[in-house]
Amino acid sequence: MDTTTNENIAQAAYDRIADTEQHLRRHGPALCNLFDAFGAPSGFDALCDLHDIFGNQHPDAKMIKTALQEIETFLAKQTSQAADAAARNRNFDASGALRWHGARISELHSRFCNAD
Repeated sequence: MDTTTNENIAQAAYDRIADTEQHLRRHGPALCNLFDAFGAPSGFDALCDLHDIFGNQHPDAKMIKTALQEIETFLAKQTSQAADAAARNRNFDASGALRWHGARISELHSRFCNAD
C-alpha cells in the first residue's frame, strides 16, 4: 500500500472513533435513560465500557465495535410491548427513542464492521 492509502485508512479509523465519541457525549445521557426505562443493566454496562475506552489516549477500535454491538443487540431485542410499558411508566415516547437510538447505534456500529 502506498502512503496515501495508509493515511486515508488511518483518517477513516480516526473519524469513526471520533464520531462515536462525539455521539456518546451528546446522546449518552438519553441512552442511559432508555436503558434505565427498559431495566437494562447490560446495555448500561456496555455504554460505560465505551466511556472507559474513550478515556484511553488511543481508544481501541475493536473494543468500541464490541461495545456498540452489545448496545445494538440490546436495543434490537426490545419489543413493542416493553416500549409501551416503558412509555406508560416513564411518560415518554420509549418506542420513538428506541428507534432513534437503535438507528444511530446501528449506523455507528456498521462503520466499524465495514472497516474489517
